[in-house]
Amino acid sequence: MANVLIVYGSTTGNTSSTATDIAAELRGGGHAVTLLDAADAGADNLCRGYDCVLFGCSTWGDADVELQDDFIPLFEAFDRIGAMGCKTGCFGCGDSSYTHFCGAVDAISQRLEELGSINIAENLKIDGDPGDASDDIAAWAKSVAAAL
Repeated sequence: MANVLIVYGSTTGNTSSTATDIAAELRGGGHAVTLLDAADAGADNLCRGYDCVLFGCSTWGDADVELQDDFIPLFEAFDRIGAMGCKTGCFGCGDSSYTHFCGAVDAISQRLEELGSINIAENLKIDGDPGDASDDIAAWAKSVAAAL
């Protein structure tokens, strides 16, 4: 089975909860999963040793796309994470009433693509409480598992 890293930035706990739910689904499928808060993540070779790295980030702001505070330093150092050829996927929580609903998810996904990663799942965007999207989260995790 695959060795998966889930790196997430969460302020209110919604993206953290989503990361935990994804991890549980993947573990249930027999995969080894490591959860890592973006505040504790170092950029250098972050992807090394993993079959897949999933990135979760909430989005702030209305005029511009603003990544969750703890995720910003990691994102700014993405050129050092060793994404070339790594299987990746992105998810996050947001509020669809804002102009850039889950814009951080798209920004992270785009940057990973520029760095040569292999996107294995459509971006998962949760509107509001992830407890209301448990079926979507489980389905996304299953699509990730199928691509490993």
